[in-house]
This record gives sequence, structure tokens and C-alpha cells, in this order.
Amino acid sequence: MIVEFYSLNLHNTEKNNMKNKLIKSSSILVLALVIGLTSCSKDNNTPYVPQPSASNASIQLANNDKFGSILTDKNGRTLYSFAVDAADNSNCNGNCSITWPVFFDANLTLGTGLKQSDFGVITRDDNSKQITYKGWPLYYYSGDGKAGDINGDGVGKTWFVSKPDYTVMLANQQLVGADGVSYDSHYKPGKEVVQYITDDYGRTLYSFILDKANTNNFTKADFSNDHVWPIDQVSKILNVPSILDKSKFGSINVFGKPQLTFNGWPMYFYEDDNGIKGNNKGVSDGPGAWPVENATTIAAPAN
Repeated sequence: MIVEFYSLNLHNTEKNNMKNKLIKSSSILVLALVIGLTSCSKDNNTPYVPQPSASNASIQLANNDKFGSILTDKNGRTLYSFAVDAADNSNCNGNCSITWPVFFDANLTLGTGLKQSDFGVITRDDNSKQITYKGWPLYYYSGDGKAGDINGDGVGKTWFVSKPDYTVMLANQQLVGADGVSYDSHYKPGKEVVQYITDDYGRTLYSFILDKANTNNFTKADFSNDHVWPIDQVSKILNVPSILDKSKFGSINVFGKPQLTFNGWPMYFYEDDNGIKGNNKGVSDGPGAWPVENATTIAAPAN
């Protein structure tokens, strides 16, 4: 009706000017709506957009005599991750969250050396928010009395100092195959929380039962089957959770590409896990043929 009104009362030149103004106003309105939509609150575990870096950033990298580079808050208090948080959620609630208070900052800023894409935010069971790093929810430890304390690392063999340079991490979770069956640590149907090695983003790593010590017997020279069980292409081992023996990790050459090994076993991802933290569907592909690994793993047999 507004356009009709002006078309009846303005000359052609004035009509054109008015149409241009209306188009410009509409464009501004659309842009405002887009900005509003993209700045809505996040669901589990969606990318979190921190504010520009600052000298007193909410999260910083600090140098620790024992662990090297670690994540801390702006006051130097150590941040931790929990192996039981294998999927995109927090499993530390109730009394656990008293011992391990959650870290959250609505106006998150990042210190030098940290990447925005590594941070996210989840909604906890009580509807409060929590910041995640590489998919792992971040916590404090009530047993740390001052900046620089690292008393929470290794507690229960499930709590670890948060670091930017882990090559692998550990997850504690029920194994559930692509067939929907729950498996125990012997790859028999059953309920059991199993600890296993993941990459630093929590993606499950597997070995292949027919491989030998530092020898990949699965991957074809043309990598035509690599899409099903992709190799974990790691050439340098930086750091591992404190309950693991770093000396047991290595790297081999597979037709020109590096592959991570643990205790001699070449390590793989599984296609149907879809790169999702917490998925371990590969355990049902011939149960026992593609096992997960942990600190109790027996060394791969020699050729």
C-alpha cells in the first residue's frame, strides 16, 4: 500500500528514488535478521565465537614445569578435561561438579596461541553453560589452591590437565557397535565402561588384529580402502595423557604417508564413526577384529 500511495502522488524520478530507499531499507532489515540468527545461543557442542584476544584473556596458555604448555584461566588457574566426557556432553554433575567446578565465560577471550575453532559451548543437564576445548568440557579442580597447581591431573585415571599439544587423549565409555549392540572389553555383548585411546579431538582410534609390529597389513598401496579404515596420519608424537607411556607411541611410513602406532599397533579411524567424538561403531566390524587400545594393550606381535 505504501508503494501504491507514492506511485499516485510522485513524479517518475521521485518514485524511483523512493523505491531505491525502500530496497535499501529492506536490505538493512534482512542483514539485521541474519546477524540476529547467527548470534543466537548455541546447542551442544556448537562452535563458540570468542571475543578478540586480550592480554588478560579468559583462557591462556601457561608454561608448567611438569606438563609444559597448559590451559589456564586469566588468573592462572589450571583447566582440566574428563575422560568420561567421551561424547559432546558433561558427565560430571551433582557432587562431582562441586569437586570439579565447570568453566564458563559468556564473554570468552583467547590468549596467544589458541584457535577460535577449537572452542565450543554445551548446555549441561541443569541448563547451565560450559566451555569446551577440542570437544572436551573444561573444569577447575577444587584441590588446586593457587595459580599453577596441577593436583587434579591423573585423578581416577580419568582427569587430565588440558593441553594444546596432546597427540592422543583417553575416553571412558560404553562400546556400541554399528549394529547397535553394546560390547564389553572382550568384544562380547555386554555393559561395561571401557577406557580407550582417541585422537586429541576425542575421535576413536582402533588397531587391526592382522597387523604386525609396526606393519600395516590392511591399507592398499593405492589407498583404495583407506576411506573405510583411514590411517591416523601422525608423524610426530608431542604429548599424551599422563597415565600413558609416551615411549610406546611411534609413527611408521605407509606407502608414503605417516601412521600413528601404539605399542607397535598401527592406528586407524573408522568411516562410520563420521569423525564424531564418542562414536566407537567400529568394534562390531567382526567383533574383536578392530579393537580399541589402552594402557593395558599387549604389544603387537613381530613379523
